[in-house]
Amino acid sequence: MAKMRAVDAAVLVLEKEGVDCAFGVPGAAINPFYSAMKKRGSIRHILARHVEGASHMAEGYTRAKAGNIGLCIGTSGPAGTDMITGLYSAQADSIPILCVTGQAPRAKLQKEDFQAVDIAAIAGPVTKWAVTVMEPYLVPMAFQKAFHLMRSGRPGPVLIDLPVDVQVAEIEFDIETYTPLPVYKPAASRAQIEKALTMLNEAERPLIVAGGGIINADACAELVEFAEITGIPVIPTLMGWGAIPDDHDLMAGMCGLQTSHRYGNANMLASDFVLGIGNRWANRHTGSVDKYTAGKKFIHVDIEGTQIGRVFAPDYGIVSDAFAALDLFVKVAIEWKTAGKLRDRSAWAAECLARKHSMLRETHYDQVPLKPQRVYQEMNEAFGRDTCYVTTIGLSQIAGAQHLRVYNPRNWINCGQAGPLGWTLPAALGVRAADPDREIVALSGDYDFQFLIEELAVGAQHKLPYLHVVVNNSYLGLIRQAQRGFEMDFEVSLAFENINMEHDENLAGYGVDHVAVAEGLGCKAIRVKSPNEFKQAFADAKALMQEHQVPVVLEFILERVTNIPMGTELDNVNEFGGALDAAPAAKEMAAAK
Repeated sequence: MAKMRAVDAAVLVLEKEGVDCAFGVPGAAINPFYSAMKKRGSIRHILARHVEGASHMAEGYTRAKAGNIGLCIGTSGPAGTDMITGLYSAQADSIPILCVTGQAPRAKLQKEDFQAVDIAAIAGPVTKWAVTVMEPYLVPMAFQKAFHLMRSGRPGPVLIDLPVDVQVAEIEFDIETYTPLPVYKPAASRAQIEKALTMLNEAERPLIVAGGGIINADACAELVEFAEITGIPVIPTLMGWGAIPDDHDLMAGMCGLQTSHRYGNANMLASDFVLGIGNRWANRHTGSVDKYTAGKKFIHVDIEGTQIGRVFAPDYGIVSDAFAALDLFVKVAIEWKTAGKLRDRSAWAAECLARKHSMLRETHYDQVPLKPQRVYQEMNEAFGRDTCYVTTIGLSQIAGAQHLRVYNPRNWINCGQAGPLGWTLPAALGVRAADPDREIVALSGDYDFQFLIEELAVGAQHKLPYLHVVVNNSYLGLIRQAQRGFEMDFEVSLAFENINMEHDENLAGYGVDHVAVAEGLGCKAIRVKSPNEFKQAFADAKALMQEHQVPVVLEFILERVTNIPMGTELDNVNEFGGALDAAPAAKEMAAAK
């Protein structure tokens, strides 16, 4: 046993639990914790410009690699409330991050002291656990419990709030005998898997819906193997995109009202049985439940029992970690195939594949200002198979999901349920901090980019290079499109005449000079206005990033109004004239492979 401050013990626990990077903003009430980090020197710290930005950096860090847990740190009061959006985003997508906040001294907590707020109560609804630690000896135990909770069952975030006098109090603690608590994950039984396979075998046109839980569980190889053994096509959700490569013959497309493929919706509508694994049946995936479930049976496998039946009652439910379930699915399926008990799915799989080859969307537009579809076509040509895309919400995300291609897990890093504007930029920095080698491309509309644009300075200061594609139509594009139902276009325009913008008729009224702002924050930026500039712009951006090791912004000047395909039901998606149904689509897919 050794005598030490409670915060020194906390940092030792962080080391033992595998934390080596933190994102945050120091201040009076959290300075003791920072002094403990400085003394140890074992945890890299990346100074954010906004505490919400730090929380999204922590999210990106966690999402980038299996086993990661992002750490964000802030002082008391408003720093904690700034983190709430990050905690909500993390909880909604089952992402473990740890937020540590400073707090006023215990004696001042009920006296309206400066920046003293009950952050544990505020954070409670958007965390697995939120606690203000009131006794110094409990500090290392609270951190131990935090990691146990974040990793057990459905993963999620935790907030630990530390009064400043608790931080500096001396305790006795023995780090040499410290051991992380065992992680609990429910596992399917063989009887459950055999029942599920029996039900699958009775179906004529089954599909697997692969959710983000498969990626969280690092079970993508098992998913692909199970699909290949059974011959059953796979529909990944937006959070599960990349669990099976886009060019795999059994990848049957995403379905939904917005972030979907035409062939994905068609395949889902043609199916009669769905095995959902690690998914939530989110409303943008399903549309109305009655339409989605009509004529189908469902099995739902999820790590959290309260998710099964939350949206609709499946015909059979299994509470299990995705890896545990898929590992057993593979083993039993191999046995059944060897014994000749599995049905031949080749005709159904070929039917789904034929739709994939014939039901695409148009992308090759040559006009100026640019159409967004052309941007994504050029991105597919410019970036390799292991490119990691990072994005949040808006027409940029929706069109990106419709047109980009993703081939590996954790190469589509997207906040799904919460979708806060501003998320993309700091999340991309967190991904880069976690992975110094991968090609990282962030994708934003102009409004998302402006929300936390100051975090570009973090990328410049800490040498966190990545490419940020900004599609600029000077509009809140998704909201503008949604307002069509109200026959209005109200308070969604970002356009104004920037008196400092270069004189160019193609830039008239486009408002914020993103190139100037990015360069003012220590980064590099390129503006693209014509299709014939694409290839050189991407090459130049990569060269600038390599040379300077800072974020590089690629801004594409879009036409002000482009309606992106979306609708009210899986069978009622308005394509706005951009659909392909014959030879051109087949040629494009063949060329891509």
